[in-house]
Amino acid sequence: MTDTRQDLKYTKSHEWVRVEADGSVTVGITDHAQALLGDLVFVETPEAGTEATAGEACATVESVKAASDVYAPVSGEIAEANEDLADAPEKVNESPFDQGWLFRIRPSDASELDALMDAEEYAAMVASET
Repeated sequence: MTDTRQDLKYTKSHEWVRVEADGSVTVGITDHAQALLGDLVFVETPEAGTEATAGEACATVESVKAASDVYAPVSGEIAEANEDLADAPEKVNESPFDQGWLFRIRPSDASELDALMDAEEYAAMVASET
């Protein structure tokens, strides 16, 4: 059973989203996604200062099985990338919600967050896929 945290929002493409106190948004891939990918061997994160568009690829994760794009859940400026993943991509497998976050974004339109799924909706989607 995969871990789906109640305090997060989720996308159909298996990203989790946490709204921070300063209004920025932290993004990672879900526990379900990292389990499907298997052991990650490489993570490419976006550069701080670049603009991201909701629904467009902005990062890549590679495992021994496959490479997958990671999509921006909202539009905005990349505020920070998790530089630790360059040398330790396995953090995404070991701690997808904490040490394995990928990037932070400053939303240009916070209302885009309303379109994301809550934990129950995401869990139902995952259940329907299996």
